[in-house]
Amino acid sequence: MSELRGAMRHVAAAVSVVTVKEDRDDIGGTVNTFTSVSLDPPLVMVSLAGYLAEVLLRRDLWAATVLSAGQKAVASRFATPGRPSARILLAGTPHHRGPMSEALIVGDGVTAVEAETVKAVPAGDHVVFIARALRVDYVNEEAEPLLRLRGRYLSL
Repeated sequence: MSELRGAMRHVAAAVSVVTVKEDRDDIGGTVNTFTSVSLDPPLVMVSLAGYLAEVLLRRDLWAATVLSAGQKAVASRFATPGRPSARILLAGTPHHRGPMSEALIVGDGVTAVEAETVKAVPAGDHVVFIARALRVDYVNEEAEPLLRLRGRYLSL
């Protein structure tokens, strides 16, 4: 429904990168649907489509980094169709591997969370992944979030 797409473009959303370690490679993608669902128990949610969703249906452990205002280039790299390995996309960008998920975590963001999927729900052309937050990797109180609004990245 093109009307819904047009309407949702007017809703600002934080931009995040979701990553997962798959066998010998690291996969990732830019999303604007990462959010908290519950504090007790600690649950988060992300909505995905395409290859990243397929991988998360096979791999329960993943990470999400909420990007900061200065990370538009990172968001764009992870949003590009046919993108290479996440390790290549993060070359020259501070990052590390999460100790619980083994997924790549982007440094200098607003926050990063490692998670374990507890339920995957097909929802139209996406899959909604509800996950237990295993660990908050960091919180950067100084960072302003990168937002997506009307098809553009912007900051506060």
